[in-house]
Amino acid sequence: MAALASLSGKDGPPGARPPALAKPLNDLDFHSGARIEEVTKLIQEFGKHELRDFDDRRALEVHTAKDFIFSMLGLVQKLDHKLPVSNEYLLLSGGVREGVVDMDPEELGDYARGTDYDVDFTLLVPALKLHDRNQPVTLDMRHSAPCHSWLSLRLFDERTMEKWKECCTDTEGPPEGGGSGGGSYYFSPTKVADWFFRSVCAVIERIRSHPQRGVPGVVAVDKNGTVVTVILDVGRSRLLYDVVPVVSFKGWPAVAQNWLMENHFWDGKITEEEVISGFYLVPACSCAGNRENEWRLAFSRSEVQLKKCLSAPLIQAYQAYKALIVKLLSRPRAISPYHLRSLMLWACDRLPSSFLGREENTAHFLLGLLDDLAHCLVNRSCPNYFLPQCNMFERLPDSTVLLLACRLSSVRSDPAEHLRSAIEHAKAAGRLAQELRQRPGPGLAASQSDGVLLAGGGGGGQDDSLARKLQQLVTENQGKSISVFLNPDDVSKPHFRIDDKFF
Repeated sequence: MAALASLSGKDGPPGARPPALAKPLNDLDFHSGARIEEVTKLIQEFGKHELRDFDDRRALEVHTAKDFIFSMLGLVQKLDHKLPVSNEYLLLSGGVREGVVDMDPEELGDYARGTDYDVDFTLLVPALKLHDRNQPVTLDMRHSAPCHSWLSLRLFDERTMEKWKECCTDTEGPPEGGGSGGGSYYFSPTKVADWFFRSVCAVIERIRSHPQRGVPGVVAVDKNGTVVTVILDVGRSRLLYDVVPVVSFKGWPAVAQNWLMENHFWDGKITEEEVISGFYLVPACSCAGNRENEWRLAFSRSEVQLKKCLSAPLIQAYQAYKALIVKLLSRPRAISPYHLRSLMLWACDRLPSSFLGREENTAHFLLGLLDDLAHCLVNRSCPNYFLPQCNMFERLPDSTVLLLACRLSSVRSDPAEHLRSAIEHAKAAGRLAQELRQRPGPGLAASQSDGVLLAGGGGGGQDDSLARKLQQLVTENQGKSISVFLNPDDVSKPHFRIDDKFF
């Protein structure tokens, strides 16, 4: 009875402090013993330090780099007129290494934020478009793993086939399934990527040979697998663009039709029409596929829409989760942030929105995501969110699974300590960025006074007005993706859309 009295805080010695176990037991994480409240505060602190500040100068530099990339792509189109004259690009905040697109992590070069670049983006550039909604989306998936497809140019007219035949593989003999013709030209992702890289290099070399005041400096142009990485130096910012040649479709593929029949967390929040507005083929192959012919289905347009339905606490927990995991599991390169995001989307379907929207559950979100990843590793099961029949972990070797699971276990056993380490890294990166911003250097407005890349050009007053407008756009639309319409014959006019808003 004395022991019970002591635990309850009653009838104890005069002046005694309340026992530590007076806290509710659900305040602790069973596995690690970490205080849930402490983990939540650490996640929130990490989010504050990880937040990228976009002041007027940075917003103007980002805008200048964007205009340079779009102008450069307009020149690529004019080289041999392969790219569509009027094209629609999808601009995603975060590079391919950030998992905005499902690409092969082992093929991507090593670039570090703070060391090589300050801000990163991914730009999907359609080389071919099938945008007639009344035309059925025909994909040749007979030779491919789930979530992959070959693409025959027989879907297009003779002019398109003639234009792109050098970027195709030719299968001799009559096409499978009957029909006439002496074979099929299959659009080759590797040949398209090679052509695209050569074209970008040729255009940038031309720009370098005729330097102009106000044009960003090109620090690097690298080919990482099928991705072209361009790093620009604009004012005091270094911006990384991962530019990916893709095939763009309107509508929805038949192979993903069953996914639409299920219940999802976004039901009632956005319309099905918004979710199925289009998809892509990106130049990425399955582990056992034919690298010359196989493309990977990507649902980046849909993911932009789904992101609007995620709660702020869940996004905050996911950012911390990604920071804890990505570097720890970077070698061997088997897990990408895209896999982590897929697990988060599955969790949204599994859990009620009332639970996912509560800020006091932020720590539970982080711990649950860590547990989900451990489960998927040991079971070699990470289904694609849009195509559940595609298991993205199916071919992980035993040695890789064991190594990554052990590393993940170390994080799960002490999440608070790993969060503190992530916070210190974020602080150090913030201090470095602040020091770079404070170094003396020419102002961006002065470097743009000739108006080479800014619509309207002109004096500082226009630059200030544009900076304020861009700052407002960035503030109101942080983390959102931008769809861009570009006419290469008139690159001076910006035509870009943030979700459903045009500017």
